[in-house]
Formats: sequence, C-alpha cells, structure tokens
Amino acid sequence: MQEHKLPSRLEIGVILATLFLCGVPRLCAQDTAVTPGQQVHRAPEQSAEADPPTLFPHPETDRWWISGQANFISQWHPAFHSPYQGPRSLPPQAQDATSRVLTLFTGVRLTDTTEFLCHVQETGGHGIGEAVGLAGVTNLDIVRNPNLSKAPYIARLMWHQVIPLGGSKISNARSPLSLFPSLPERRLEIRFGKFSLADLFDNNTYGTDTSFQFMNWTVDNNGAYDYAADTRGFTFAAMLEYHERRWAVRFAEALMPKVANGIHLDANMSRAHAENLEFELHGTVFGHQEGMVRFVSYVNHANMGSYRVAIDNVLAGITPQPDITAHPLQTTIKYGFGLNFEQPLKDWMGVFGRWGWNEGRHESFVYTEVDETAEIGVAGSGRRWNRKFDRAGLVFVTNGISRDHQEYLALGGAGFLLGDGRLNYGRENIVESYYTVHVWRGIYPSFGVQHIKNPGYNRDRGPVVVPTLRIHLEL
Repeated sequence: MQEHKLPSRLEIGVILATLFLCGVPRLCAQDTAVTPGQQVHRAPEQSAEADPPTLFPHPETDRWWISGQANFISQWHPAFHSPYQGPRSLPPQAQDATSRVLTLFTGVRLTDTTEFLCHVQETGGHGIGEAVGLAGVTNLDIVRNPNLSKAPYIARLMWHQVIPLGGSKISNARSPLSLFPSLPERRLEIRFGKFSLADLFDNNTYGTDTSFQFMNWTVDNNGAYDYAADTRGFTFAAMLEYHERRWAVRFAEALMPKVANGIHLDANMSRAHAENLEFELHGTVFGHQEGMVRFVSYVNHANMGSYRVAIDNVLAGITPQPDITAHPLQTTIKYGFGLNFEQPLKDWMGVFGRWGWNEGRHESFVYTEVDETAEIGVAGSGRRWNRKFDRAGLVFVTNGISRDHQEYLALGGAGFLLGDGRLNYGRENIVESYYTVHVWRGIYPSFGVQHIKNPGYNRDRGPVVVPTLRIHLEL
C-alpha cells in the first residue's frame, strides 16, 4: 500500500498561488487541463457555447491568459494471479495510490500574430506499481521516476508566431496553447521552446485529456509513438505548421533524452535528435458531421540499444542475462508510423481510434514499451440526457511488441517499464471506461475502471482490474 502524506508547505503555497492568480479580474479565460506530457485540448463538446464552468469567473480578454487546474487521481487494484515476478513487475498484492497535478497557465499576446506562453506545474503522489509492470500504464498523470524533485517546474515556455498567407480568417477556440481569437485560414505557424510533442501531434477529440476523459497511457496517446521527451514528457523543440482549409501538415525537430526515459536531454544534436511529421485531413464522410484523420511518423536518433545484440550476448555467454544498456555510446535509429481518426456521430458523441507501429528492433526509449497498437472507442458528453458538462467513454486497446523484444524479456531482460524475469507472451489487452460528472462550478469528479489482460504481455500474470476515482478542478 502506498503511504498518503499531508501536503507540504510548498504544495499548499502552490495551490494558494494558483487560486489567487485565477481570481484576478480580467486576466483569466476558459481553459482545459494539462497533465505531464499531455496537450491542452478542447473537445467539440467543450465549444464556446458549452465551455466547462470554472470555480472562479474568467472575464474574457484576448491579450492575457492566466488560469489554473488541479487533477487528483486515486487508483486501486485487488490482488491478482502472479506465480512469479521480476525487477519490473506490477506487484500482485492489493495496492492503492494517489497522484496530483497542479498547473498554472500564463500567456501574453503581443500582436495579432505573436504570443509567448509559460506553464508551471507541480506534481506529486504515486501511481500503482510506481508506473512499472504495464505497457498501458493506468495513470497518465504519473511518471516512472518517483525520485524526481517535487518542486514546481516550468513545463512549457515557448514563442508562437503566426504568418498569414491569405486574407480569410476563421475563429479560434482560445486555449493555453493559442490565445488568438481568430487565425488566418491559410497560414504558417512557428513554435520554439519547451513543450510536449503530444501537445500538438496525435491529438484526438475523444481520447486525449486525462482531466475529463480516459487515463491510460496507451489510450490517450499512441503507445507505439516513442515521441522525444524527458521523464515528465517535455522536450525542447522547433516546430513548423502549414494550414489550409481542409488539411494541415506539421513538422518538429526535438531533443532526445541521454538515457531511456531520462530527465536530462542531450543537447548534442549531431548525436541525438528526433524528427516528427504529421499530416491532418478534415472532411465530411458521415452525414453532416466533419471527421478527421491524422497520419504521424517519427524518426529518433539516440543512444539506443539493440534487442538482438543483447540477446546474442547472452547466447554467446558474454553476459548472464540480456542488458539493453550494455553497449558503448552510439547513435542508432528508431522509427515508426501512426494513424489517428475521429468521427462525430451526433453533436454529443463520436467514435475514435488509433493504430501505431514502430520497428521494434531498438529499445523503447522514451514513452512506453509498445511496438504495435490498435484502439477503438466511443465517447461524448451528457447533452443527450440534459447533462451537457458530463463526459463518458468506453475504449478497447490492444498492445504488442516485436519478436526481438519478446525474446529479450523472455530471457530475463528488463526495459525501463517491463521485466517479469521471464515471459509467456500474449498481447496486452485493455478495456477502459469512465464517467465524469459536473457537480458544481469547476468541480468534476470521475469514476472509471480499467481491465488489463496479460499485464506486461505475460499470460502467466493477471488479469488486473483497476477502479479509479478522479477529482478535477477547473480554477
């Protein structure tokens, strides 16, 4: 069982500061919540006519942005079948854990085309198993390293520049990542600084936001997308976007961590860097509801080990068990592809899905240990039953790994998330559901459950059932 401690003076101070700042008149605007490594996202059910209520009134201003959020997630799992466990196994004993994320969003729009954004976060608490033992970790608000500093940190600090390429304009749903009330329909956008690639790549209206929606790592993000990031999910990057009426394309060059899932980024771009490319297509294919398809690809260059080399070292008697980190400093390449779609069925609900694949020969280095994934789900708001600020969803995701990755784990190898000491391989299949209730103003409790078959791809262990309680505050 995880120990639950009272908030420290520093934590109380961060909460009070956030509350105070979000009460300042004429400086706050509606926002959606952000979690480590997650994008600021506004779903269609959170359109201008149905902005989620907040604890404090936020008078509109299109020049300044100051707002905040707090997200608390408590999860538990009962004891489950486990004849053995290794260094990276989810403990089979009954266990509970609670996490928190406090975020202060600030920004200033200098001109109609230039803005600067700065977001400060404080995180704490724990996840079940300290975020090891599962490829589809159950709580996206937590990070793998429990020893990171609990002090507030700058999550995002970026310059955002818009270059108009035509006179026609469209309205823009303002958010902490874009303060402009309108944008040129045809335009270039440049971003430079610290942010998460998941802020702007692989977005999905129905499966992205851990504040109102699903909470599993491989539901809210494409599990096979090993996007460049530090342990908390952020990186330094330069990004260029081109937008037309029905399509958009974006490219980002980003820093990679020095070691797998490490907190320190490698500033030597001749040795380590990542390219990310996404093509986004809008269109009406179902009634009068406009759907969206996104194609994403990435290429990572970093000090990554090879599963096959680690396996061959064991078979040759060089090492007693495979160790993916036992190699000299080198630069290897890992690449992958993804597909992401969303299709509204009504104005209050829609279906969504993802597919992802990466080459699986080099180690999972940044996000999670998934080499192939597919998901399908349905989600929406409670507008149909006169609860327009409620949210609900159901999703199924299946994750897999390459043959080299399977053999590495079966021989007793460990990655940064997985390692049962042996492996009876089976796909990790996850079903997640949730219901988010709007109680009063900016208070949103949620109830959910996740069922995980073959945790860590191991047929010998599980299944694991994880009930969840979440409290989200829009400040």
